[in-house]
Amino acid sequence: MNYEGFKAQVLTLTGINLSAYKENQMKRRIDALIKKNLCNGYDEYLAKLRADKKSLEDFVAYLTINVTEFFRNPSQWEVLEKQIFPLLLEKKRTIKIWSAACSTGDEPYSIAMTLSKLLPLSQIQILATDIDKEVLAKAQEGFYMSRNLTNLPKSFQDKYMVPVEGGYKITDELKRCITFKQHNLLKDPYPTGMDLIVCRNVLIYFTEEAKKDIYTRFNKALVDQGILFVGSTEQIIMCQEFGFEPNKIFFYQKTKTV
Repeated sequence: MNYEGFKAQVLTLTGINLSAYKENQMKRRIDALIKKNLCNGYDEYLAKLRADKKSLEDFVAYLTINVTEFFRNPSQWEVLEKQIFPLLLEKKRTIKIWSAACSTGDEPYSIAMTLSKLLPLSQIQILATDIDKEVLAKAQEGFYMSRNLTNLPKSFQDKYMVPVEGGYKITDELKRCITFKQHNLLKDPYPTGMDLIVCRNVLIYFTEEAKKDIYTRFNKALVDQGILFVGSTEQIIMCQEFGFEPNKIFFYQKTKTV
């Protein structure tokens, strides 16, 4: 079996369309994983994925590249707090937020903490989604090692993190602000009526064609004047094509529906 055949089988098995990912990068990752599992080629590795649930879960986790931390790129979170949230709250008492490809939950919890400076927790509701069930389970558990907290402000750590053996746990009060749900950006329906979509450091792994489709669908998921917050290496070239205008660096405002 060649790589094209493997991609087709993976789509059937997992629902993940590897054709939407940058091919050279993804193929290198998969070839390394096959070698690590001591398999002789795509056929043998595919047979292992079908026979062993743990291997399949590990494969999906490996594909979806879960690298995250609280308040990654702190200066951008300051812009979110001081400029973007006040803009969105000018005409609304509360806002609808979607943290897409949320991984282990560091990001949606960071969003909730930041917004808690402007709203009571009872008024904060964030939808957090990811394709990987394992990382969603970790996010719902809310346990984090100390290394994840490098950029977490001390005031938030004191207020929303409880020290436990081996690390920290998110308080139940903050957990109640987040709804975690499995979602595949490439094929599942998108939520609607969102004021803010946060999707950072994920789209860099997708092909240009896949990114264009996702940006278009993000546009439709946002309300008029809603904001899309992207990662540090994900500036949207020709954002007007997708109905956006730059607001601040890494923040794009919806100006029309496409």
